[in-house]
Amino acid sequence: MPPTGLLLPGDGHRTRLAWSGDPLLDAKLSVPVALRTHVPRKRLLDRLGEGAGSGPLTLLTGPAGSGKTSLAASWTRSGAPPGPVAWLTLDAHDSAPGVFWSYVVEALRRALPRLPEGIRMPGCPGSVGASLLTRLAAATEQLPEPVVLVLDGFEKVAGRRVPAGLEFLLAHAGPRLRLVVAGRADPLLPLHRYRAEDRLTEIRGADLAFTPHETAVLLRRHDLTPGDDVVRALTQHTEGWAAGLRLCALAMRRTGDPAGFTRSFTTSEQAVSDYLLTEVLDAQPAADRELLLRTSVLDRIHPDLANVLTGRRDAEAVLARLARENAFVEPVPGTAWCRVHPLFAQVLRTRLRMRHPGLVPRLHARAAHWLADAGHTTEAIEHAAEAGNWSYGASEAVHRLLAAAIPAGPRTDRIEQTFTSMPGTVPGAEPALVAAACRLAQHDRAGCGRHLAEAGEHLRLREPEPEPAVLLTHALLRLLCDPHGDVPSPETAAEWAAAAAELMRKLPAERLRERPEIEPLRLQGLARAYLAGGRLAEARRAFAEAADACTADETLLIRHACLGALALAESAEGVLASAEDHALRSLTIADQHGVVPDHRSGAGYLALATVAFEQGDDEATGRRLDEAAACPDTAADLVLSTESCILRSRLELTRGRWEAALTALTPLPHHKPAGAGPWPGRRLALARAGIALARGDHQAAVTALHDTDGDGPAPLVALARAHTAAGRTGRARRLLAHASRSAELGLADHVGIQLLGAHAAVLDGHPETARRLLGQALDTARPERLRRPFVDAGPWLRHLLNEPDGAGPAPSASAWLTARADGAGVPGVVQPLSSRERDVLVGVQRMMSADEIAAELNLSVNTVKTHLKSVYRKLCVTRRRDAVERAKALHIL
Repeated sequence: MPPTGLLLPGDGHRTRLAWSGDPLLDAKLSVPVALRTHVPRKRLLDRLGEGAGSGPLTLLTGPAGSGKTSLAASWTRSGAPPGPVAWLTLDAHDSAPGVFWSYVVEALRRALPRLPEGIRMPGCPGSVGASLLTRLAAATEQLPEPVVLVLDGFEKVAGRRVPAGLEFLLAHAGPRLRLVVAGRADPLLPLHRYRAEDRLTEIRGADLAFTPHETAVLLRRHDLTPGDDVVRALTQHTEGWAAGLRLCALAMRRTGDPAGFTRSFTTSEQAVSDYLLTEVLDAQPAADRELLLRTSVLDRIHPDLANVLTGRRDAEAVLARLARENAFVEPVPGTAWCRVHPLFAQVLRTRLRMRHPGLVPRLHARAAHWLADAGHTTEAIEHAAEAGNWSYGASEAVHRLLAAAIPAGPRTDRIEQTFTSMPGTVPGAEPALVAAACRLAQHDRAGCGRHLAEAGEHLRLREPEPEPAVLLTHALLRLLCDPHGDVPSPETAAEWAAAAAELMRKLPAERLRERPEIEPLRLQGLARAYLAGGRLAEARRAFAEAADACTADETLLIRHACLGALALAESAEGVLASAEDHALRSLTIADQHGVVPDHRSGAGYLALATVAFEQGDDEATGRRLDEAAACPDTAADLVLSTESCILRSRLELTRGRWEAALTALTPLPHHKPAGAGPWPGRRLALARAGIALARGDHQAAVTALHDTDGDGPAPLVALARAHTAAGRTGRARRLLAHASRSAELGLADHVGIQLLGAHAAVLDGHPETARRLLGQALDTARPERLRRPFVDAGPWLRHLLNEPDGAGPAPSASAWLTARADGAGVPGVVQPLSSRERDVLVGVQRMMSADEIAAELNLSVNTVKTHLKSVYRKLCVTRRRDAVERAKALHIL
C-alpha cells in the first residue's frame, strides 16, 4: 500500500512518510524555483537536451556553485525534455539505499501517475533488495515515452550501494530511462563503458564556466551595468564560477566602485569564506549575526526554534528579511521552515565553534527540547545525542514509544543508529530499555536480556511508579525477549501480553496512533511464545491476528515476519497448501518493498523448504534452505535455527548420508537450553531418533525420544515407529491410540498414525487391516500432497501398493504419490525393483564395474547394463552414485 499521509506541526500540508521515519519532503521532489537573476544559457541547454534526448546518461559535474542545479532546473522548466521529468534533490541522509529509492519511487510516481502499484516504497532505510529495482526497470522499459530522472547533488550520496543500484537500473530499464546526474564529482558508475559505447554526455566544470557575455547578462540582472573591461576582468578573476560571480554582483551592489572591487576579489576557498563572513554575516546587525550563528547547529530552521536558541521574539521577521535580501537564507516552500545555503552554513558553524566552543552542546540541548515538544522526536533525539545528553534522548525515545518500536524497523533505523554511540555507562531504566531494543533489532537476544534485566532493577526501585509508556516498553520488550531465555513460556507470555494491553489502555490514543507497530509487536511476541512452546494451533491463530493488525506502512516487516512464521507453523502440522500461500505472501511483501536478506525473516523460506521436502522436491528444499540461511534471524532465533538444521539433516538422511545428517545437527545444543521453550528440544529429539532408526539402532531412538518435553502426538508417533521397527507392534499400537486422542493432533501426525497402524498390521499378518489403514492414510494426505511419510515408510509400503490382483489400494488412490512433486522433481514412491535389479544395484553399491557384476551374477555385460538402465529409470536418476543414495533413502538398500 502507498505510504500514508502525516501532518507535521507547522507545515499546513500533508506529506508522504519515508521508511526512514522522516516525511518525504516536497522541496526535494520539486524543481527549484528560478531566481530573478537567473541567466538562461542556451549553449548548455542545447547540449543537455541533446544528451538526454538520445542517450541513457547525462553528467553535470563541477565545483560547488558552478550552476549545475540552475542549468538542470532551467532545462526541466523549458519544455525541452523528451518526456516527463522526475526531479530529486539529494542530501547526506539519502546515502541509505532505502531512503534514496523511496525518494526515487515517489519522484517517478509524481512524474508518472500510472506507475504500477506493484512498485512500493523500500522496506528498510539501510538497504533495498534487487526485486524492487527489477520491478522498477521492467515498469520503465514498458513506458510509451522516455522518462527523465534528474538526481541533483549526487556527490552527497556516500558509499557504493546506491550507485550499484543505479547501475543495475540503467542496465535493465531499456532506452526509456534517461538519467541526468548533477554533482561535484563523478558518480561511481561505469562511465568508461558508456563513453566507449557513445551513450554518455558530459558537461564539466569548464563547460559550466560563464562566458564574458553571460557574465554581463548576470550583472545586468543584478541592476549593474559595468563596462566591458570590468566584465572581462571579473570573468577572468572568478574563472567563470557562477557562485563567485553572484557573490561579486551582490558585493558590487553595495559598493560604489565596481572596478576597484573587481581588482581586489579572488575566488579561493578562504576568500569565499572571508567574503561570506565580511560581506554577508558582518553586514548584518549584531543581533541578527548572533541568530545566524546560533541556528547554524540546525539542518533546517523554524522561527519559533530560532527564538528559543537566541532568546528573541522576532526570528520570523528576521529570517524573512534575510531571505528577501538574498543573504543565503532560503525558505522551504509551503512550510514555515527555512534553510541556510550550505556554503554559508558551513562557514557559520566554523565561526560558532571558534567563537563559542562551549555553546554548541547547549544549543543542541535547547533544540532537542523544542523539537521534542513540537513532535519531531527523531530530530530531538539526534540533537540530544550531539549535546551528550543521552539520558534525555533515551527518555524521549521511551516516552514517545520509539524505543518500543525499534525492533519493528524500518521507521526506527535512524534512531537505532543514533543510539549505537550511546556509552554503556549511562544510568537509568530508559537508557537500558533503549539499549535492549537496539540489541533485539540486531538479533542479539543475550544482550537484549542483559539490558532488560538492568532496566527491570531500575524500575523496581523507582518511586513513584513509572509512567505507562516506560512500563509498556519494558513489558513489550520482555514479551519479545525473555530476560532469562530466548522466549517466555506460553503461559507467562499470555500474562505479559495482557499486562501490555492494559498499559496501552492507559496511554493517550494519539500516542498509540503515532506508533502503529506496538500492537502488532505485542501479538507477535505472544505468537512466538506459542510456537516455541509447541502449541501450534494457538501459534497459528496468534500469528494470523498479528499479521492482520499490520495495517500501517510502518508494520510491513512485522507482517512479513508473521506471515512467514504462520506458514512455518502450518507446514509443521502438514497444512502445506496454506503454508505455501502464506509464505509466498510474506516473500511478496519483501520483494515489492525491496527488502534485502539482512532485513528479511527466514521463516517464510523455511516454510517453503518444509513444503517442498514434504512433497518430495529435494532440490527446492535445498534452495529454500540456502535462502533462509541468508536471513539473520535464521541463526539468531532458536526456533528457526532448529528447524533449519533439522531440515538439512532430514535432507541428508533421504540421501542415505547418516553422518552428514548428524553433522547438520551439530550447531544445535544436545539438550534444550533453559528458557528456549519445549518445541525446539522436541523437534531435535525427533530428528536424532529418526537418524538412529535409519541406522537400525532402535534403542537409541527410544532413548532420544525419552528426552522430549510433554506428551504431544509427534513424540508418541515417533516412539511407536521405533517400537514397530523393533517388532514390538503391541506397544506401538498402544502409543498410537494414545497419540490419536491428543487435542494437538495435526495432519502429519494423523497420516503417521495411519501408516504406522498399517505397518503394524502387516507385521502381525492382518493384510485387510493394513490395506484399510493405508487407504485412509492416502485419503488424508492427498489434499496436501503430503508425500514424505510414504517415501520414508520403507519397502513394506511398496509391496502393499503393488499387490497382485488389485488387492492393494486402487491405482487412482495412490497415483498422486508417484506424480512429480512440482512437475520436475523426483517421484515420491518408485516402481519396485525386481530381485535381479536389486542384485545389480548391490554390486553398484560395492563399487563393482559392469564386468565384475556380470561375472559374479553369471550374466552377460549387456544384461547387466540393461538391468542398470531399468534401475535408473525406476529411481529417476542418471548416475550410479545417485542410484545408490536414492535406494538408501527409500530403504531398498
